[in-house]
Amino acid sequence: MFTQYQLPYANNALEPVIDELTVATHHGKHHAAYTAGLNAAAEKAGVADMPIEELLASLDKIEDEALRKAIKNQGGGYYNHNLYFSTIGPEGSRVPVGKLAAKIDETFGSFDAFKEKIAALATGQFGSGWAWLSTNASGELFISNSPNQDNPISEGTGNIPILAIDVWEHAYYLKYKNLRADYVKVLFDIINWDAVEANYERVAGK
Repeated sequence: MFTQYQLPYANNALEPVIDELTVATHHGKHHAAYTAGLNAAAEKAGVADMPIEELLASLDKIEDEALRKAIKNQGGGYYNHNLYFSTIGPEGSRVPVGKLAAKIDETFGSFDAFKEKIAALATGQFGSGWAWLSTNASGELFISNSPNQDNPISEGTGNIPILAIDVWEHAYYLKYKNLRADYVKVLFDIINWDAVEANYERVAGK
């Protein structure tokens, strides 16, 4: 059974960047629905005991087309939101630290250059979707964007996301309306880079 990430902070703890109602609706309704949908589909497909990263990487092994599509969408929504909510918060470093900081500088030139590039991918994503900072087992970094609830794992890149920027309208529309770029810009004020560093170490520190 897949368990929804539980917020270690109150729904109003991300203000003024993200308002209390958005967090309550986004996490308490949307994310909860993806989790329930994944559990229902995974149970029917007999894959409820698989780790989510492994499941998303092997969708082609699910023979039933409807279940495969459901797990791709619901499982992607579950995984993507777990990552998103676990890497934002009222506490933690607001700039990259440790090995990740050095790798960002090496890969993108500077932290500011990285922010500019990933923000462009986030704001430029047509329709609903995500922007990602991902890594592989060798510690190389990649930025990308994906539509809907896809991610670098389900897309078959072999890379593992360590930071997610949600640009579905439900992530920002109550406060920012159609001004997605404004939301993306201030989201960096609540990214917890200690959590992103821990993700990086988990994937690339082996």
